[in-house]
Amino acid sequence: MGEKLQNVFKLLRPEQWTKNLFVFLPMFFAGQMFDADILLSCIIIFVAFSFAASSVYCFNDIFDAEADKKHPEKCKSPIASGVISKKVAYAMMAVCFLLSLSVIYLFCENVMPLIALIVFYYIMNIAYCVKLKQYNIIDVIIIAVGFVLRILVGGVASGITPSEWIIIMTFLLALFLAFAKRRDDVILYKNTGVAHRKNTNRYNLEFMNQVITVIGTITIVAYIMYTLSQDVIERLNSNNIYLTSIFVLMGIIRYLQVTIVDTRSGNPAKILLKDRFIQCCIIGWIGMFIVIIYGRF
Repeated sequence: MGEKLQNVFKLLRPEQWTKNLFVFLPMFFAGQMFDADILLSCIIIFVAFSFAASSVYCFNDIFDAEADKKHPEKCKSPIASGVISKKVAYAMMAVCFLLSLSVIYLFCENVMPLIALIVFYYIMNIAYCVKLKQYNIIDVIIIAVGFVLRILVGGVASGITPSEWIIIMTFLLALFLAFAKRRDDVILYKNTGVAHRKNTNRYNLEFMNQVITVIGTITIVAYIMYTLSQDVIERLNSNNIYLTSIFVLMGIIRYLQVTIVDTRSGNPAKILLKDRFIQCCIIGWIGMFIVIIYGRF
């Protein structure tokens, strides 16, 4: 029973739910983190979004089962290894999606806009799994848009309009992580000669290194511009926002090291959960903003 439950969780990928923490950002930057009602609304929509994401993961593993059997790591996934049948996986997929909509319908305000955003996210990702991920560049853009949707969902759930800065920075960061992940596929293709994605042969190592470097640089520059924006300084009532740049700079440099030197950027969520340096950067960044926004430093 324990092993079966473990395989179910492996299919649902709860470690990937860390991505859905982006729904809390509008609330956090609006200085409403300690508002119990808003916090509860964000927790509820986090749960709903996580169910929707797990439903997509089920479909992705069903659709990619044959290709995953040829992958050195993905061949161990529950469906590719035959531990969970496609029939059971489809049932889990349906249950997760219905749970997502049910949570929104029963516990959220602004029900229709939230359902519309979740359904749009769901359809976009199903289309991505079936066809769109075969098109280079478009595949990573869709991933980045998915993160922006998390911000928008968090904004609607909390009743807070996210700033253009949050949307831009989220898109850039997601783009950076997505290209770093694709670089891992390119290395695998180079080492084994097997393309585990149909568009992998449209990328190469030189291109990926340049793109990741460029996007990483743009992200850092954009973030520094954000910290020096007069509008942001006035809204957060602090001249010390620029101090948070050190954590962003060190975090991106470390991720570049993990990607280019260690060549283990295939699973960003796993890196987030295991890399102590990046965790310290994130904790330092969050801690500094808590002091700035809530301590009025």
